[in-house]
Amino acid sequence: MNTRSGYIEAAHQIIVSLGLPQAQQNERSALCLLALLNLTPSKAWSDAENPLVGITPIINWVREHYDKEYAPNTRETIRRQTMHQFCDAGIALYNPDRPDRPVNSPKAVYQIEPAALVLLRTFSTPAWHDALTAYLAERETLVAHYAKEREQDRVPVEILPGQKITLSPGEHSKLIRAVIEDFAPRFAPGSVLVYVGDTGDKWGYFDADLLTKLGVNVDSHGKMPDVVLYYAEKNWLILIESVTSHGPVDGKRYDELSNLFAESKPGLVYVSAFPNRAMMGRYLGEIAWETEVWVADAPSHLIHFDGTRFLGPYNAL
Repeated sequence: MNTRSGYIEAAHQIIVSLGLPQAQQNERSALCLLALLNLTPSKAWSDAENPLVGITPIINWVREHYDKEYAPNTRETIRRQTMHQFCDAGIALYNPDRPDRPVNSPKAVYQIEPAALVLLRTFSTPAWHDALTAYLAERETLVAHYAKEREQDRVPVEILPGQKITLSPGEHSKLIRAVIEDFAPRFAPGSVLVYVGDTGDKWGYFDADLLTKLGVNVDSHGKMPDVVLYYAEKNWLILIESVTSHGPVDGKRYDELSNLFAESKPGLVYVSAFPNRAMMGRYLGEIAWETEVWVADAPSHLIHFDGTRFLGPYNAL
């Protein structure tokens, strides 16, 4: 057995010993663990480190040090099928340098959890067995602790008086909260929340039954807008995109939403929501006609991209 394969086998044994599910007991997860520890084949386990590392750097590190090539499209597999479980098990931390970093941020990083690092530095030494036993005895408490910390970082959103949901941390979720708590009461008072997307699990809130009654059946949420409101007084379905890292309702997105909601019984209103006018300015040339723009730092105003519909002096309205 050569040095590289010996380290991979050792990392695999550790993953089994730590009780991770069968689906994570594989070479991919073993290599990810080695990357988290920056444990190149020339190092002893006692020399394990704890760098902050993202998914793409992990892929590059594995190729350089263990001669294993992962295609760029495996990033999501590594994130969902290895790193997610490492974090749930308390082995790794997600964005410990900035817990409020958005879930879908390209700057997302992972780091080996401090207690796990201390444990893994004892691997292949006489201290390993006792250290493993003590670690496993405390791990459930540790996992619960980090789960509580993650929950504290989430963004609370009031969807009805006294009823709240929480969304993944980040600017995107904060803007969604502003849409629901500031935009809706001003421009669609009494409207009902139908859908809220979340960067963490996509389905932050979804009243599928109501949407079906309004004539829309959605099989996949991939193309859903960030927020959907039903404004019964006007019989409107308001489709809102929260623009922080992704674009507004441009011509392409307008067509996508029109097709997705083609069977809607209520009329469709398209809104691009921005945190501020500086952000809006970046996308001004892309915004589709026959849509609306709302800016969170000027919440009492709407900007209409509706042609002649609103032409005329304000005092005549």
